Amino acid sequence: MKALFASALVAALVSTAAQADVSVSDPWVRATVAQQKATGAFMRITSPVDARLVSASSPVAGVVEIHEMVMDGEIMKMRAIPGLALPAGQAVELKPGGYHVMLIDLKQQVKVGDVVPISIVVEGADGKRETLELKADARPLNSAAPMGQGHGEMKHKH
Repeated sequence: MKALFASALVAALVSTAAQADVSVSDPWVRATVAQQKATGAFMRITSPVDARLVSASSPVAGVVEIHEMVMDGEIMKMRAIPGLALPAGQAVELKPGGYHVMLIDLKQQVKVGDVVPISIVVEGADGKRETLELKADARPLNSAAPMGQGHGEMKHKH
């Protein structure tokens, strides 16, 4: 009986640990200009098991969505997506010009050097969700912008 309990406990801990090992590196947010109402957050997410980024939130924004950038003919468009696959063991890059977290209806200007709190929710294949609390540094408007463009110059589609 003790052996059965011990192996069940180990299995539970391993399953919890596997999901808890989702890691996020280099989270950052693009700084804004006065009156700008949206910006992007970027990071690298690695999950040891197949999972999905399913939502995000931040106290600095009224709405936070997961977005993708896609080429529609000659025009780059941005649109909200319901989630982003995180294949086991592969780093998924959220970056300007690609997948990113969009902070909409900003409550104030995000200035270079600010630290922006962001919560992301990752769902494992078993349906269990894990919330990760991030601190993203605000970087200059031109940081890693594709072709020198900021979000304000791209079309936003819901």
